[in-house]
Amino acid sequence: MSDLTQSMRDVADRVYRQLDELLRPVEGPRGRVIDAMRYACLAGGKRLRPYLVMSSANLFDVKQKNALRVAATIEMIHCYSLIHDDLPAMDDSDMRRGRPSTHNEFDEATAILAGDGLLTEAFAVLADGATHDDATIRARLVLTLANAAGIGGMVGGQMIDISGDRSNLDLAGISELQRLKTGALIKFSCIAGAILASADDTAFAALNNYADDLGLAFQVVDDLLDAEGTAEEIGKPIGQDADRDKATFVKLLGRDGARNKARELADSACARLDLFGDKAEPLRQVAQFVVDRRS
Repeated sequence: MSDLTQSMRDVADRVYRQLDELLRPVEGPRGRVIDAMRYACLAGGKRLRPYLVMSSANLFDVKQKNALRVAATIEMIHCYSLIHDDLPAMDDSDMRRGRPSTHNEFDEATAILAGDGLLTEAFAVLADGATHDDATIRARLVLTLANAAGIGGMVGGQMIDISGDRSNLDLAGISELQRLKTGALIKFSCIAGAILASADDTAFAALNNYADDLGLAFQVVDDLLDAEGTAEEIGKPIGQDADRDKATFVKLLGRDGARNKARELADSACARLDLFGDKAEPLRQVAQFVVDRRS
């Protein structure tokens, strides 16, 4: 097992325990929605975004307990987005992470509420004094994540994705779509440690640029996996982009061109981290992991 694989598993285990603590089961009728929230959040997954939070926090020697709470919030937001993405009104996916999607395990109404619950609970955790003793830093985290998850980020990107113009986007259009839909949450994850540490502008710029390259590489590989992966590897249906005639990096660049693009972006992302020296090695390893992954 590689050092990165073990490190990611260690973080995933810690994030699991944090989520389990934050989303405690309750008795009574409202317990069903919490059960659905737990179903979506505690199902495993790579926990890539939490790993980026923890790795960025380590660059600045941020307290682990603070970074871990932020890592849990980004996973809540990510899982909320997956619940809603899978709904019949969106991607209509029956499987997620190798098991029934939340609306199939429960029902559509409960799935919608579970997504809503995860979204709002994430901000409650960020705003809590246990996340950081400086209210200004907590407010900055809340604002930055709201911008990443909202109409200027993930929600805006998703709207473009389901619009009638989706199949006609050129390379610049696809890049902009993914900068919003996928890249915005990855960027928050990469700069969260800098926010927690009140880092200087130079550090923020380096991490922002790293995140731009990483987020785009991630989506290029996602397009490749949808085109040539298997449902067993990925844990969800494949080939949906082609079935819906969506413009993708693979459709515009071809498979070899898309693979080369992902490699170029990963190399560029690594070069952005020179400022941090050896402390940024986990983030460099993530960039290579993103382009080599099979799920």
